[in-house]
Parts: sequence; C-alpha cells; structure tokens
Amino acid sequence: MVVIRLARGGSKKRPFYNVVVTDSRMRRDSHSIERLGYYNPVAAGADVRLHFEEDRVNYWLSKGAQMSDTVARLFKNRVALAAPESAEAKAATAAKNAAKKAAAQAAADAKNAEEAAA
Repeated sequence: MVVIRLARGGSKKRPFYNVVVTDSRMRRDSHSIERLGYYNPVAAGADVRLHFEEDRVNYWLSKGAQMSDTVARLFKNRVALAAPESAEAKAATAAKNAAKKAAAQAAADAKNAEEAAA
C-alpha cells in the first residue's frame, strides 16, 4: 500500500520532516517514491512550518494513497486555516445564533411575566 507520511531529516534536537509518498513496507527514512513538501516544527517568525504541493497530494490520494494520522492532521489544520468559511456555513451559524438568542429572550420574558403575576 502507498502512504503519504513524514520522513525525518535534520540534525539532533533540530527535527525537519519531508512529506513523502512511499510504500508502507519501507522504513521511515528510506527510499521514497516522491517528495511532496516539508514540515518544519521548529520554524519561527516568517519561516514556513508546512509546505506541500496540493495538486500532487490530490493526485496521490486519487490513486489510492493513504495519509498517516499525523500528516492527515497537519493537512486538515492547514486547509482549515487557508479556506475561508463558505456562505452556507456562515448562514447556518447566523441562524443557530438567532435561535439561541430568541430562546433566551423567550425565557427572560416568561420569567418577567411570572414575577409580575406573583
């Protein structure tokens, strides 16, 4: 099975990972089919922590490659930060907030009516 995972590079106490496509039976840092990008967990300032070629990732996923758990989490976080919220999601959030506000107002009105009756 072909997997998209991290291959460690860098020196001692300074990790650096390449995002690679490899056969799942291979060792972590051994031969890879293709390098898709990199992940630098110690990047600071303007340095890029995660860089990948999105079109190549999509290509390998379409061919049946599986992402490791860590790579899937990294890509999910990266895509969630990069993608703006859709109009449908904004509308759903606004409707949910309006419903909560209406319920709170109704509860407050009922409490006021109950106090006035007493």
